Amino acid sequence: MKNLFQDLKRKDHKRYLGGLDVFKYIGPGLLVTVGFIDPGNWASNIAAGSGYGYTLLWMVTLSTIMLIILQHNAAHLGIVTGKCLSEATSLYINKGLKNIILLTAVAASIATAMAELLGGAMALEMLFHIPVKIGTFIILGIVLICQFTNAYSRIEKLIILFVSLIGFSFLFEICIADIEWKQALIGWVKPEIPKGSLPVVMSVLGAVVMPHNLFLHSEIIQSREWNLKDENVIEQQLKYEFKDTLFSMIIGWAINSAMILMAAAILYQGNGHSIDDIHLAGSMLTPLLGNAASIIFALALLLAGISSSITAGMAGGTIFSGIFDHPYDIHHKDTKLGVLITMIPATLIILLIKAPFDGLIYSQMFLAVQLPITIFTQIYLTSSKKVMGKYVNSKRLKILLFMIALIVTFLNICLFVTGF
Repeated sequence: MKNLFQDLKRKDHKRYLGGLDVFKYIGPGLLVTVGFIDPGNWASNIAAGSGYGYTLLWMVTLSTIMLIILQHNAAHLGIVTGKCLSEATSLYINKGLKNIILLTAVAASIATAMAELLGGAMALEMLFHIPVKIGTFIILGIVLICQFTNAYSRIEKLIILFVSLIGFSFLFEICIADIEWKQALIGWVKPEIPKGSLPVVMSVLGAVVMPHNLFLHSEIIQSREWNLKDENVIEQQLKYEFKDTLFSMIIGWAINSAMILMAAAILYQGNGHSIDDIHLAGSMLTPLLGNAASIIFALALLLAGISSSITAGMAGGTIFSGIFDHPYDIHHKDTKLGVLITMIPATLIILLIKAPFDGLIYSQMFLAVQLPITIFTQIYLTSSKKVMGKYVNSKRLKILLFMIALIVTFLNICLFVTGF
C-alpha cells in the first residue's frame, strides 16, 4: 500500500492512452454521437416519449444547447493548458475543495458505469435469458479485459459502426412513422413540466449533459498536446474543435429527438405512465426491421452497454488520476485504481436494484444532480487568467455559462423540493 501511494505521487509518468489513443485520430464528433446511444440515454428518451408524448422534447433542445457550450469550453481548457479538467482542478483549486469536487465526479462516473453495465446485462437477458445480476458480472469481465488490454481497440470501430447504424435507424424511422409533427414542433420549443415528470426531465438532462464526458472530452483533447504548438495552431484548433462539436451535437440532438418521437408515436398511452420494460423498446424499430427488431435492438443495446461501460471506466480513471495531478495512463496504478473504483461499486449497486429500468432512469438523474458542481468548477477554471492566459472566457461566454449553471441548479432545487 505504501508503494502504491508513492507511485500515485510520481510526476514522471509518460502519457499512454491505451483505448483512448484512437481518439487522437478520430474526430470527437463521431464518438460523441455514439455517446448519445448508450443504455441510460435510451431509457431516459423512452421514458420521456412513452410517458409524456412530445411534451419533453424541449429538454433535449435545451440540454443540447447547454452541451455545445459546455463541451466546447471543456475542450478549450484542454487545448490551451494541456491539462484535462481533472488535472486542472487539482492544480488550481485548494486541496480540500478539489477532493470534494473530484470525488463527486467519480461518483457520477460510477452512476454512469452502473447504467451502462446494467444495460448490457439487460441485453444478455433479452438475447440469452441470462439473469441480469449474472449478466452484469459477464459484462464487467468483458469491460475490464478491454480496459487493461488492447482488445477494445480491435473491435471499437465495429461497435461504433453498428451502434451508429441503430441510432440512425431511429432517424430514418421518423420518416415512415405516424408522427404528430405539429405537437412535436411545439414540444421542441415550449418548456413544460407535467406533474410527476421532473425525475424524467432530469434524467434526460443527465443523459445528454453527462459530467464524466466533460472530464473525458478535455482529456482526449489535451492528449493531442496542441498547447505545445505555436499560437496559430492553438487558435486553429479552437476553431476546428467548435465546428466539430457543433456538428456532432446537432446529430446527437436529432438522434435523441428521434428516440422520443418514436416512443411517443408507438408507446405513448396518454396516462402519464412511462413504460418500465426495456423489452418493449425494440418494438420502436419494427416498422423498419420487422420481426428481427427486438433481436437487433438487444444486440445494439449489448454493444452500446459494453462500449459505454469502457468509456465510463476511462472517465473514472481520468478523474481519479487527476486527484494526484496525473494524466490518464492505463499502465499506472492510479489510472487502474480509478477504473476499478468506478466499475466495482457500479456492479455492487446493480446487485441491490430490484427494477432495472428504474435503475437506468435514476442513474441518469443522479448525473444531473452532480452537474452543477462540475459546471461551476469548469467556469472557475476557464474564467481564470492564471489558468487560461489570454484565452480566458469572454464576458459574453461567462454570462452564458453562469446562466446554464443557474438553470441546472434551479432544476435540481425543484427536484429536491418535490421529493423526486
